[in-house]
Amino acid sequence: MIWYPWLTPVYKQLVAQYASERNHHALLIQSVPGCGDEPLIQALGRWLMCQHRNGEKTCGVCHSCNLMKAGTHPDWLVVEPEKGKSALGVDQIRQLTETLYSHSQQGGLKVAWIPQSELLSEAAANALLKTLEEPPKDTYFLLGCYDPSRLLATIRSRCFHWLLSCPDEEFSVKWLTHQNAGQRDSLKTALRLSHGAPIAAQQLLTSDIWGKREAVCRGLGVAFQQRDLLSLLALLNHDNADERIHWAVSLLLDVLKYQQGAATFIVNQDFTAIIQNMAELASSVTFNQIIQKWLNCRHDLLSVAGVNRELLLTNMLNQADELLA
Repeated sequence: MIWYPWLTPVYKQLVAQYASERNHHALLIQSVPGCGDEPLIQALGRWLMCQHRNGEKTCGVCHSCNLMKAGTHPDWLVVEPEKGKSALGVDQIRQLTETLYSHSQQGGLKVAWIPQSELLSEAAANALLKTLEEPPKDTYFLLGCYDPSRLLATIRSRCFHWLLSCPDEEFSVKWLTHQNAGQRDSLKTALRLSHGAPIAAQQLLTSDIWGKREAVCRGLGVAFQQRDLLSLLALLNHDNADERIHWAVSLLLDVLKYQQGAATFIVNQDFTAIIQNMAELASSVTFNQIIQKWLNCRHDLLSVAGVNRELLLTNMLNQADELLA
């Protein structure tokens, strides 16, 4: 398990609560993807399962610790969507409940981990609610969540809610620098595109997606300079067209920020020269209108089944060209 330095103080606080018996049987950790919620919950789970704890540390050598390291502890229950499905079904929760109400196979605690609890179907959430209201003895629930608005309010109300915040930007930039992830402007850009999550930023910087994003941003600058947005069709017309539009809109919003004197909040720090140049090419009203059309197009790409992607993108770019003319 990879550990991240910004998780240490949070881990210590959570363990202190469990050690002092001020704990709650159900912990809901809210975070953004790539902030480190999974290793945090895994570390907490190892501590709970350890048979010979040493303060905030696990012994690392007991039978439970060895089982946890091997990923085979029978009382550490991980509940995730079945292969090919995007939701957690009621049958999975019923099976979990049945297991939790049986005797612990190792004679200790039973811990259920649901990494993305917002994926619970309505029926599954209601089934889990009954167990949360009357939990079996010596049982803990650890719930991860990226979008609490999709989780039943009754589930949230039965949990101790912990917000795992991302570290501040300067701390994250230093951490990414130590990982040799790129230049400072690129690091800040990746962090802002990842909502401040350092792990997600590192993955973005070290994947081929980063180069594709750079190509879209450069292409957008050239297309505006030449007043030919239709030339962007080849750059946008890909399976991840919605993501490419997101990159483009992020840059267009940065242009608006620059025009309004809010350059400090620019996301794409590695393309400030292009942003400054684009800011001279059209009014804020025009950029707002273009952004709205691009967002409408992205919404249709994500929500309309069987949509003709190329036709939709072509129509969007033609409309934007008319606004820019």
